[in-house]
This record gives sequence, C-alpha cells and structure tokens, in this order.
Amino acid sequence: MDGRPSPHAPEPTLGRRSAASPAGGAAPLLRETPVPDPAVPRMELVEWAARWGATAGITTRGHGFSLGLWSDEHVGQVLTRWRAFRAAFHPRFPALVVSHQVHGTAVAWHEQRTDGWLIQDGVDGHATATRGILLGITVADCVPVYLAVPHKGAFALLHAGWRGVAAGILERAFELLKRQAFARAGDIVMHCGVGICGACYEVGAEVLSCFSGQRETGQRPIDLRAILVAQAERLGVGTVSVSPWCSAHDRDHFFSHRASGGRDGRMVAYLGQPLA
Repeated sequence: MDGRPSPHAPEPTLGRRSAASPAGGAAPLLRETPVPDPAVPRMELVEWAARWGATAGITTRGHGFSLGLWSDEHVGQVLTRWRAFRAAFHPRFPALVVSHQVHGTAVAWHEQRTDGWLIQDGVDGHATATRGILLGITVADCVPVYLAVPHKGAFALLHAGWRGVAAGILERAFELLKRQAFARAGDIVMHCGVGICGACYEVGAEVLSCFSGQRETGQRPIDLRAILVAQAERLGVGTVSVSPWCSAHDRDHFFSHRASGGRDGRMVAYLGQPLA
C-alpha cells in the first residue's frame, strides 16, 4: 500500500484531462491518496477535505481488509474489520450508514444522527446534510459516485454498477439533492471514484443495449465512469472529476469481482462531513 501510480495511468492532477466521455467531453483526473493508518488501509480525496471539509475515501485490500457483509467469508473476521473501520472514524462520525445493495436506484436521505450503525435493505445510495453521519457503500468494480453541494453541506454517495447507471441512479440522486438541499444542478460537485476501467470491462449485448438504445450483438468494453460523466453533463452538474485507479488493473491495491472471477472481497467507499 505504497500509493505508487498505476503502470497504466499517468500521475494525474485536477487540471489534467481524462479520456473523452461518450458525450464528447472530458473530466479532470483526481487521484485518491493513501492514508497513513496501519489499522484500516484506505485512500482519500485530500482536495475534498481541504476545500470542503469532507471526508471522502475508500478502503483498500491491504492485509486482506475485505468488508463484504454478504460474503462467504467468516462473519467474525469481517465484523472485526468493520469494528476497526468504525473506530477509525469515531467520534468524528457517531453514525455510520450502510445497506444491502441490490443494483437499484433507491437513494435514502438521512437526517437523524444516532450513535451506531444503520444497515438498510434495498438501497444503493445515501445522502445527508447532517454532520457526523458517515455514508458507506460496498464496491469491488462498481463505481462509487461522490456528490457534494459544498455551500449547503449536503452530500450523497452512490453504488453505481451498470444496472443502476442504466436505470438512472445518478438522476435520482441529483433530484434528491436539489430538493432536500435547495440546490441547483450547477451547485453539485461529482467525483467518480475507484472502479473498473473501460479496458477491463467487456460486456455483452444485454448491457450494451441498455446504453445504446439499440439491439446489440457481440461483446465490447464499456467505461461506466465515462457514461456517468456524460450523464452528469446532461444533468448540468457544476464540477466533475474521475479517479484514474482501476480496481482490476490495480488489484495490488483494490478488490475486483471481475478480475478475480467473483472470488475477491469488498471495499467500502465512504463520504461525510465530520462533527465540528
């Protein structure tokens, strides 16, 4: 967990441009950087902390730190890691919100802060404007989408696999933030985090048809982050950035469901504004 650049991606900065999106635009690359904590291996967006006081990051696979709640791994080992994760953020975040994800479009709004865990069913996104609530999702190739309305202190975190992206989870989250935070689309900042890159994600006709709107045949690679950037452009988002990390290419750092043939663990992406 040394934070060295991926061999397939240049060292990015906020000003450098990523590959073009399907809509013809491009988004700056923004790299998650390692946090020096041997107990909970993770990377965070230092720019989000510096500019908006947000804690935004993702756990990594250092010393087998899988957090898959619904996996075949021994439950005691997984819960021990979750306790370490909880301890790393408490008391800055008394509340931790996670869910049993179903690749849907439901995004839950959280107002009440309680000291403990909240585990929901059938939810693939979480949002809040309350300090001290840490939003969490599990990923291992699907894209964690971080959303912020900085001047309102509102945040959302989405689990974006191809089903959720095709079904409109990003639009659902935008509408929720606009309604609950009294925000405009142009006020929203978005980061597409660590996920599988287009070169590693070849899909069949069923998936391709969902995005093209036409009957497809064969297999082709798709880039979910580029699709999300294009959707954000159409929704009028203010600022977008994209992680250069690939969960499959960079398996020395991250878990990948696709690259492991379904045998890998799970990471937790997290987002929130700590108690002052």
